[in-house]
This record gives sequence, structure tokens and C-alpha cells, in this order.
Amino acid sequence: MGKKVRKRLTKKQISEMLERLFTSQPDRKLSFKDIFRLLNLDTHPTRMLAIDTMKEMAWDDFLTPVGDNAYRLNTKGQVQEGTFIRKSNGKNSFIPDGGGLPIFVSERNSMSALTGDRVRVSFMARRPNHIKEAQVIAIIERAKDTFVGRLHIDHDVAFLITQEDFVSDVLIPKKKLKGGKENDKAVVRIIQWPDEHHRNIVGEVVDILGKTGNNDAEMHTILAKYGLPYKYPKAVEDAAKKISGDITEKDVEEREDFRGVWTCTIDPHDAKDFDDALSIRPLKGGLWEVGVHIADVSHYVSEGSVIDKEAQKRATSVYLVDRTIPMLPEHLCNFVCSLRPDEDKLCYSVVFHLDEDAYVRDYRIVHTIIRSNRRYAYEEAQALLELNGVVDGTGQPAPKPKDGKYRGEYAEQIVTLDRLAKKLRERRFKDGAMKFESEELHFDVDEKGRPTRCYFKVSKDANKLIEEFMLLANKTVAEHVGKPGKGKKAKTLPYRVHDNPDPQKLETLREYVTKFGYRVKTEGTNAALSRSLNKLMDETEGRAEQKLIQHIALRAMMKAKYSVHNIGHFGLAFPYYTHFTSPIRRYPDTMVHRLLTRYEQGGRSANERYYEELCQHSSDMEQVAATAERESVKYKMVEFMGEHVGEEYDAHISGIQSYGLYCEIDDNHCEGLVPIRDLDDDYYEFDEKRFCLVGRRSGKAYNLGDAIRIRVAAANLEKRQIDFSLA
Repeated sequence: MGKKVRKRLTKKQISEMLERLFTSQPDRKLSFKDIFRLLNLDTHPTRMLAIDTMKEMAWDDFLTPVGDNAYRLNTKGQVQEGTFIRKSNGKNSFIPDGGGLPIFVSERNSMSALTGDRVRVSFMARRPNHIKEAQVIAIIERAKDTFVGRLHIDHDVAFLITQEDFVSDVLIPKKKLKGGKENDKAVVRIIQWPDEHHRNIVGEVVDILGKTGNNDAEMHTILAKYGLPYKYPKAVEDAAKKISGDITEKDVEEREDFRGVWTCTIDPHDAKDFDDALSIRPLKGGLWEVGVHIADVSHYVSEGSVIDKEAQKRATSVYLVDRTIPMLPEHLCNFVCSLRPDEDKLCYSVVFHLDEDAYVRDYRIVHTIIRSNRRYAYEEAQALLELNGVVDGTGQPAPKPKDGKYRGEYAEQIVTLDRLAKKLRERRFKDGAMKFESEELHFDVDEKGRPTRCYFKVSKDANKLIEEFMLLANKTVAEHVGKPGKGKKAKTLPYRVHDNPDPQKLETLREYVTKFGYRVKTEGTNAALSRSLNKLMDETEGRAEQKLIQHIALRAMMKAKYSVHNIGHFGLAFPYYTHFTSPIRRYPDTMVHRLLTRYEQGGRSANERYYEELCQHSSDMEQVAATAERESVKYKMVEFMGEHVGEEYDAHISGIQSYGLYCEIDDNHCEGLVPIRDLDDDYYEFDEKRFCLVGRRSGKAYNLGDAIRIRVAAANLEKRQIDFSLA
């Protein structure tokens, strides 16, 4: 008897099987693997038929895709609520509550909704061979009602021209101009949104920021655009001025006195708010006592006070190119709390006993009083290290001097701190910490705020010295509360958490780096993943594609955030991590200080939900501040290059797209675009596999990292873009 031949399943049978499977498990996400196993689909043709059938079922809204290889039953119905995203090209989208893939909303079906608005949509009948579409049927809540832009006054009517992806410019009645003139930058509140009776968006001016092009006006415009404050409330300033900062005898009695121990601060040369200091002294048995001393902000700013409410709202200081918008009033951050040299200051400290290999033998978290002996700029501390034989970038500490004498004032203390920091750093990378080195673009500006020089600020040994001890203090505080010992429950604490990389984006990175002959892991333990990513960073160092690969790798990383639910920190390879070391400029650090004090005094665990809300707010404000900071850098870059239109520079190709070449100038690191239309000696096509532009006729190729001579063609401040042409 021959083998019994199993009859191949028809599309109708597979469709019915899938329908039964999904309706029996309405809330479950089923991967292809699950489906093949549960339905016993063991041949390639039937599996492919099932995948095609599920695509069609998703098309008909019976199923909802989850990622690239899983589906779940669509239980949401035809009317949904979610967030609207407006695009300048008209390809708007709707993101359903609870996540899911964005759904296309055409301009005519958008009801003038703007990015971030909460909307209700209904899904439209699907046309054959067309993507799924939705139409907005109600705007539930506007994301914001104030906008920033440039005033244009035309006879009897005025308009606000914004950078927002608006449906139209905002109409302003003449009597609502508040003295605004042509080309002024203004903040406008919307008083009427479009409806069935009115097509225009109508607004009133609430503040005039100054003339377009004026530096203060432009910086305030960036702040106002992101809803960040550009002036300090007088009531808060006045409350701060009443705080004298005088230290009482009671303060001294309640604290550990470090005024006799050598202590210093190391900060940027233009810093005024010194929120951390380091002390060091030798102990018996070859140990070192290193104190990480942090400004005791919570001693001066009591919870619920007018100063505290303002700090909580701001959640972070904002660092634009030419100014700092502080979280705390200047009197506090630059004077009362700042750890200025030769002044007694109150601190909250983590004091370590370290051996010669920088292993922590003991630690204590205590309130202290300190007196800094010296304020170093990073450059001064770096010069002192180099005077004693440190070669920057090697990661090697200074050799012990043959005559036993270190060169320079307080050199032994700084050199010892550097040696211990390098041991901590080496061990951190060995344990799987990520090696992303970030370069920051900086500008020197004149008294009018105009940029005079543009350069990359590179992190040297002195910067890394401070960073390493701050990481150690943050990690120790997190473990102190998060690991209370056997049988005890951890109390509420805001952690700084960093989730594992996005698997989908890691796969994109893997496919991308393969084109250049590199390999990277996309699965495995956290340590294996970070080792693989670090190896990739090492292999690409100094190569033409380094910057681009690092950029794509960074995009695969999740964003670090604050949460009371600890999941560890992937990037640092720390199971417990928090922010304790910058309470002058970050609100979560102040929260941590207060909770530590409370627990030290035997207090109960704080309300988890309340602190999670504060964590969420702090994470959101951190993102907003970072976006505003980037925009100020972009503005200054365009302003700087605007002074050099027509000039030629040596550059290299830093990015390649189908529409042109991104080029970075070698001298000042400013980046601009050579549009593909300017490559007029041939017809150039984008070769995705080799990641280059290739001339169809000549075969000439433009590759990443190629040296190129460019001319600055245009610098458009309003659009924040620089155009280059080939010289």
C-alpha cells in the first residue's frame, strides 16, 4: 500500500480555520509560529497561503497586525479615539489609543486637526488596492492653544506665519495685535478654531518677543514654541531672595563635617551652578576615602513651596547655545546652593572607602558640610593630569613619579581621583556598558549672541573622571534603596531606567551594517548584545561610515526615562540606577534627596502612583528641553554659515540620500546638503546596497567619507537649513 496522500487545504478552508482560531482567543497576539503550530500547517505552500489569507483579513479589518509577523483579532470597531499627527506633505496619520500602526488621514478628511490633538475617527470603506483610511469626525481635545511665529500685517488684517504644519496662517484682528509690528516674533493664543461656519483659525497676540533676527527674540521663540518658560515669575524670584543661605550651629551639629578634607569642583569654564564636589583623603590599610558631595537643594527648597512648584513644573534646566534657563531661581542655583570655593556649603554626600583597584569596601550616605578648596575648569584639571604624564584617549592613568613628587598644586589628589575613575570605567565596560561617545557642537558667541566660532567639544580624562564618580554615587543610592536586604520590601524611588534595544530597529541595523561587511547580534543576553554593539563601535572607529552607523545604532536604543518601576539601565549595564547628583538642574534628583532623607528618618514608603506621575512629567520635560536645545544649535549653525555664503571649504560626505549628499565641513563640523539637481555632470541614482550615488553614464560614485570641496550656496534661517554646491 502506498503512502496516504494528504489533500492540500483550500484558501476557503484555511480562512475558516483562521477565523475560528482568532475568535476563540480574542485578546491573544498570535505569531506565525503559534498559528502554524496550532493549525498544524507543516508545509511551505500552506503556510504561505495562511500568511496571504491573514494579510487579506487584516485588509478587511478582521485582524490587526502586531509588528511584522503576528496578528490579533480586531475588537476595536469602526470608530476609534487616538492622536492626530499632521505632516507638511499632507500625508497625515491617526495613532489609535493603546498603540497600533498609524492610519492614513487625507487633508480633506482631517477637520483641521493639528499634531498631538486627541481625535475621534471613523474608518472609511476600503477601496480595492488602496490603503486603510480614516476620517476625523470630532476633535476631542486640542494639544495646545498658543503658537509662536512671525507677524505679517497686510492692510486691515494681520497673520501669524508659523513653522508649525498648520492648515493655514493664523488670522489676527488688528485690535488683537497688542502693539505688534510687521516682522515681530509673537506668541498668539487661538480664540477661534475652524468649524462649519468659519474656515479661518483666529488668534490674539499675548506677547511680543522682538524683531525677527534679533538674538533674544529668536531664542525666546524657540522656548515659547515648545511651551518652555522664557522669563522667571517675580513671586518665585522674590521668595528665593528671602533665602539667605546662612548656616546655623544646628545645621553644623546635624551634619558630618568635611571642611577639613581637601575638596574641589571640576566644571565647564563658564559654569556658575556647581552642584557636585569631590573630596579625597588616604585612610589606613591602603584605602582612599572619596566623598561625592551634592548641593543640598532640598534643605532650602521645601516641598510644596512656591519655589518647589515652579521647579516641579519646569523639571529641568534648559541649555540653549547662548543661555541657560534655570530650573531654580538664579539666587539659589548660582549663589545659595552652588558649591563655590572657600565658602561653607551644605551637601548630601555619598562617601566611599575604595581600595587601590577602586572596589567599594564601604560607603555611607550622609548630610554634610563642606568647604571647596579649589574650583577647576575641565581644561585646568586636564592640563594638570597631562603635566603628570596622562596621555588623553589612552585610558591609562599617570605613572607614579620616580621622585615621589607630583607636578602642580594639589596634583596628587587629582591624579589619584583620575586613577581610581579609570579603574571604575574599565570595569564598567567589562560588565557590558555601552561605548557611545557623544560629541557636542559648541559655539563661541559675541555680546550680541552672534556665533563667532563653531567646534566639537570632546570629552577628555577630566570630564570622564567626574562622570565616573557621579555614576558610582547614582548607582549606590539606587542599590541602597532598591536592594534593602533579605525579607525587606524596597521602598518607592524614582529610578533612571533604560530598556533593552528595539528588536525591529536592531534588525534594521544588522541589515544595514552587513552592506559594509560588519556583523552585529540582534538577540541574546544583555551583556552579549552590548558586547556586540561595542565591538561594532570599535570596528567602525575612524572609518567613513562611523558617524552614520553610530547614528543608526543610537536609534535602535530606547530612550532613558524616569520611573518608580525599576527595569535596570541597559546602556550603563547597571541593574539599579537613579539620578542623585544634579538637584540644581534636575527635579528627579531633588525627589530622590527628599525620599532618602525620609527613609533615613524611618519614614514609610512614599506613594508610588504620585511619584510615577512626577517621573512621567520629568521624562516628558527632558525630551522637550532636548528638542529646544537641538533647535538652538541648528539655528546658530545656519546663522554662522550665513556669514560665509559664497565661501569654499574642504568637507567630507557625511550622509547619502536619494535626494542629495549631506556634507560636513572639516574645520567647523557644520553640515549642509548638496541637492542631487546640482550634480549636473551626469544622472545620479541612489545605490541602496552600496550606499552611494552612482552616475548612470560615467559610473562615477559618491561614497560616505569621500573628501569633497563645497561652496556655501545659501543659509535659510526660517527653514533652519544650509545648502551647499560643489566647488
